[in-house]
Amino acid sequence: MKLLTSSLVVAACLLSGNAMANKDLATKKMCMSCHAVDKKVVGPAFKDVAAKYAKDKKALPTLVDRVMKGTGSKMNWGTMPMPANPQVSKAEAEQLVKWVLTVK
Repeated sequence: MKLLTSSLVVAACLLSGNAMANKDLATKKMCMSCHAVDKKVVGPAFKDVAAKYAKDKKALPTLVDRVMKGTGSKMNWGTMPMPANPQVSKAEAEQLVKWVLTVK
């Protein structure tokens, strides 16, 4: 029983740490300069992005591409297009988008 309880505690810590690590990565990669988790800044709130793409099975590759390449002159959320982020690798972009899509 102690082993099961210990395993569950470790798993919970790892999962919560992963969520924080992704917010830390978003901060490190400058995402938080234009976005916030729960309110619009320059770009949309991450919770609004998650809500918009909640049922879109093709959201991950689309959003990874937008994170890395920007939106060009296309404005999806307002009057400012998203700029390219050459400092973000594809693996980091995938990690960030997966996290953003879980924000409630």
